[in-house]
Amino acid sequence: MKIVLLTLCSVFLSGCFNDVDSNKSNAQLGKITFDEHCVVCHGKDAQGLSKDWKQRLPNGKFPAPPLNGTAHAWHHSPKTLMSTINNGGVRLGGWMPAFKEQLNEDEKQALLDYIYSLWPKEIQQRYDSKFK
Repeated sequence: MKIVLLTLCSVFLSGCFNDVDSNKSNAQLGKITFDEHCVVCHGKDAQGLSKDWKQRLPNGKFPAPPLNGTAHAWHHSPKTLMSTINNGGVRLGGWMPAFKEQLNEDEKQALLDYIYSLWPKEIQQRYDSKFK
């Protein structure tokens, strides 16, 4: 009886942590995806490459903003962020290409999870209260 009870408890408890492990591995896939497709414009650890991402460049376009919680990405809903990944940023005055065909749905979601993981806890909490 003890063995059955212990087995049931361990199965139940392992289920409680699957989301944490899943989110962690999703963020890891997101980092790989980010490093392969996004780091060139958004910088290492998504800190951006420009001192002022709000200032237009000589070509009239905006530089890629930081995605680490210091710019505006966290102000946007998951739907809006996914739309930007899918459709790019040209319509917003930037030059980000569309990734709709280059990335699969798992990679795109992992990318959002990775970016979220870079935000300070306070920003994550504000985002969660607004969008989750």
